[in-house]
Amino acid sequence: MKLKNDLEKVITPTDLSEKRNGNDLAGKIQQLLLPKAPPNCSWCCIGVKNIMAVGVGGDFFEFAPTHDGCQVVMVGDVTGHNVAAAVVMSLIYGYIHRSIEQKCSPLEVVQQVNRFLNKFGARSEKYDHLFSSTLFFGVIVPETLEMHYVNAAHPSPLVRRDNRLFELEASAPLLGFFPVGDDAVRSFHFEKNDRLFLYTDGISETTDLQGEMYGSQRLKNQLQSHQGDQDEFLDNLFVALSQFNGSAPVRDDCTAVIIDFNRPQPTA
Repeated sequence: MKLKNDLEKVITPTDLSEKRNGNDLAGKIQQLLLPKAPPNCSWCCIGVKNIMAVGVGGDFFEFAPTHDGCQVVMVGDVTGHNVAAAVVMSLIYGYIHRSIEQKCSPLEVVQQVNRFLNKFGARSEKYDHLFSSTLFFGVIVPETLEMHYVNAAHPSPLVRRDNRLFELEASAPLLGFFPVGDDAVRSFHFEKNDRLFLYTDGISETTDLQGEMYGSQRLKNQLQSHQGDQDEFLDNLFVALSQFNGSAPVRDDCTAVIIDFNRPQPTA
């Protein structure tokens, strides 16, 4: 009995500073996985801003060129916003990178990620819910500005074109539980001066002291009214979120991506 008690003392996390240091280290490692800056493209301008609620979290994003000259754009959000979410996020992130090196089909990649999460989730009834994620995965063809994508239960990205907004609604279920059908892929054709806005639900679900959410309508209003570049938009957005939030605790990770299709296309 004494040995059991001694072991429990050893494995019980009593030092909060060590826990914080562990989160800090995990956060630094996680940031190494995510791109440090958007790529320089001749056909668009990309901006991104990411804040984790507790230093580590489940949000992830990437801009990766494909072997045939296309551009992958993805944003995802793993269930939770702690070290467990960061672990699952790292698994997904690495798996996707390996998948797109072989063949970059949005449908095949998302279906593979779904099976990958299902396999891990099946190992434990207690933790199966942690192996789940939303994911928007798109591949843009620079020459035509056409994007093929799958939206697996992710908040609908918005496209601003003049005074109109288009929503790229979900085409597949949350990954990790249900099959992703062969009809889940969608297409969208961008035009010069379009602005694509992708975000995680930590943005729209930011709450004030009364518990009111920032909401999608405020995001739409900002997207339609802002006339600056992609970086100015992101700075203004996060200032607005901070002002709205006040001193309320930050509850979720926040990621926002802007792609401006404002560069002339190269002639053949």
